[in-house]
Amino acid sequence: MGRVRVTRVAQFVVVALGVALLVGAVAHPAAAQSVNRNAIDDLNEQLLYVALPLVLFVEVTLVYALYRFRNNDDPKPTTKDSALEITWTAATGVILVFVGISAFFVLANPYISPAAAAGQSTADVGADDPVEVEVVAYQWGWEFRYQGENVTSQKQLVLPADRDVVFSLRTRDVIHSFYVPELGLKQDIFPGQTTEARTRATQTGEYRLYCAELCGVGHTRMHGTVVVMPQDEYQSWLDDQRADE
Repeated sequence: MGRVRVTRVAQFVVVALGVALLVGAVAHPAAAQSVNRNAIDDLNEQLLYVALPLVLFVEVTLVYALYRFRNNDDPKPTTKDSALEITWTAATGVILVFVGISAFFVLANPYISPAAAAGQSTADVGADDPVEVEVVAYQWGWEFRYQGENVTSQKQLVLPADRDVVFSLRTRDVIHSFYVPELGLKQDIFPGQTTEARTRATQTGEYRLYCAELCGVGHTRMHGTVVVMPQDEYQSWLDDQRADE
């Protein structure tokens, strides 16, 4: 009975590993909608290539141990093996260094951490005549002021594709969080402070905007829409907004 149970466990582990490896090999993420999302997806892909071999190694070791010692009625403590301990400690250190360096370069990206662009010119961070939008959060809605355009919108944020956008975010009341998952944007907004976020959308379309910080009884209603359109359509939209005011 014990042998049957071990065999079933081994079969399950092997099948699960096969499915995981197949998914990792053939699954390709959809094209990123912004440079922010692209940087995050690239990091996740790098970490996946590290994680899959580790999972495979651990599970194979587990299956081997289940099979090798399945009839061991008198188990003994594991003997000390200095070489093995040094090897797995060194391997763990190498993996952590790789993960740390990969994450550092993503965090140093000015689109992920706008503070990384402090003291740099717009040319240094790849911005060419960026769109500047002041985002004002309040219980429970959003207001967007397009700097230099004399245009303000409520709940709908319109952006041009393939052009840098710099957001200045502030709140009228409590803490909020500016969150557009499909664009890889997330920035907390604190009372009495102006924070910055940056993006360059690469795919036209309509995306959801959420407040990701509990801000009161109307928190679940505090959402909006982000519309990314070609530059000429964006300019026409601005002109129409000015004409309507």
